[in-house]
Amino acid sequence: MALLVCEIFYSIQGESSFAGRPCAFVRLAGCNLACSWCDTAYASKENAIPMSVGQIVEAAEKFDCPLVEITGGEPLLQEQTPLLAQALADRGKTVLVETNGSLDIGLLPAKCIKIVDMKCPDSGQEKHNRYENLQSLAPWDEVKFVLASRRDYEFAKALMQGPFEEFFQNRAVHFSPVLGRLKPSELAAWMLADKSTARLGLQLHKIIFDPDARGV
Repeated sequence: MALLVCEIFYSIQGESSFAGRPCAFVRLAGCNLACSWCDTAYASKENAIPMSVGQIVEAAEKFDCPLVEITGGEPLLQEQTPLLAQALADRGKTVLVETNGSLDIGLLPAKCIKIVDMKCPDSGQEKHNRYENLQSLAPWDEVKFVLASRRDYEFAKALMQGPFEEFFQNRAVHFSPVLGRLKPSELAAWMLADKSTARLGLQLHKIIFDPDARGV
């Protein structure tokens, strides 16, 4: 059974606590959400190439990079994604899996590092958050909030201080401003005023390269 692949490329890791490191990326095709600020709408099934787990691992190995990220689209839509993550981990890779937070992260192998993107109101997809995922986070997993407004910021802050507070403690939590919709300086000011425990995360790949470029 094949996975549908949008692209496999080598670039600088732009987000998460691994930001700045060289990374091999496997972008799988297809997504179950439609965020208002989506920057990877091109990762559709129509543009996909079917590849086996072995073929994907071989393609990623050519970059000779110890860090590999599986992203999308939404990688958990494809049932062989956990097998791919395990196969890469078995090759000694540090495996990141970036997911939109709407599907069960418990399906992924314990060895991989899950980066869960919790959807805020301005994404238009808040209702799809699977809050049970917060209870499934391993100590090394991370959470990301993509913020387009003050409303999004207040939502993220309330979630971190609400009934799920314990799952955010001692964990890497990233606040990432939507390019062109929320100024990093404005978000930084809010975080400083609130003495936030989150990290301000800028998309380094969009600063280094053309923001609309693919495969970077």
